[in-house]
Amino acid sequence: MSLESITKSRLVPVAVIPSLSSALPLAEALMEAGLPHIEVTLRTDCALEAMRAICKEFPEMTIGAGTILDATVLPELVEMGVTFGVSPGLNPEVIEKAQSLDFQMIPGVITPGEVERGLSMGLKLLKFFPAEAAGGVKMLKALAGPYGHTSVQFVPTGGINAANAQPYLDLKITRAIGGSWFVDQKLVADGDFEQIKTLTRAAIKLATPN
Repeated sequence: MSLESITKSRLVPVAVIPSLSSALPLAEALMEAGLPHIEVTLRTDCALEAMRAICKEFPEMTIGAGTILDATVLPELVEMGVTFGVSPGLNPEVIEKAQSLDFQMIPGVITPGEVERGLSMGLKLLKFFPAEAAGGVKMLKALAGPYGHTSVQFVPTGGINAANAQPYLDLKITRAIGGSWFVDQKLVADGDFEQIKTLTRAAIKLATPN
């Protein structure tokens, strides 16, 4: 399974799943809202089992693992059917292991040096993180100047919400935006999946070109 659905919607839901019981209802809510993919961050004890459950129950979903900090977890992710991985920074060991497994990694970068390190490793899709704290749209525009011709694209993530997403989406160098405002951890914990569906539909409308 490819990243086609992410490219089409230009939206990546960055979800923290607090309990295993929340995993399938959250995936179902996203599917019903029209967003057939999810990034589950590895920040909770149940994250791996949550992804395993989603992979089994919703094989049509594109499932990503976020907050990958070391390479040891990659074989398990591949085995369970996870499509892509996301990391807050660019760790060469993680990238090399992922490439050996033919596993798509989207590492985080901020500086020109990090962008060039990614390009030198054959990466053309990078996470711009933490987007707002690192200078936001102005910084991403600055990176687009010297690197736009390389075909590199970015997934800005961090501090992005419904109010500030549009300027990121307007940049040609933006492949998609990552956000958690429509899959808020409290909404997930409270089981308010109807609100998640409502917010997701609004986010899709915002992110999808007319």
